[in-house]
Amino acid sequence: MPRLSSSTSPKVLAGFLAGAGVMHFATPTFFDAIVPKALPNPRAWTHVSGVAELAVAAAVANPRTRRAGAGAAALLFVAVFPANVQAAASARTPAEKALTWARLPLQAPLVRWALRVRADAA
Repeated sequence: MPRLSSSTSPKVLAGFLAGAGVMHFATPTFFDAIVPKALPNPRAWTHVSGVAELAVAAAVANPRTRRAGAGAAALLFVAVFPANVQAAASARTPAEKALTWARLPLQAPLVRWALRVRADAA
């Protein structure tokens, strides 16, 4: 991922998080399916995680709350990792399996991105 300027990076991160949050409500069935099986009521977790992503997006977008919001984004990216593992484990087709397993290492750059936005907001 190319390095964005310190003024552009938080906007892009906020947009990324907002888009993901909206998708939890636009296509909840997809997200329900990747809620780890140990958690009850997948739709509730889908909605809670969607609201969390929207709230974190708003915090990152606001310069006054950006530092805390970006820290929360890093934690959120770590917290959703089990759902991404669940998605990979329950993928049905070989292409889905390849894509979802290949996506797992991408959580690390997302965490680093959020931490970089946090540091730049200091």
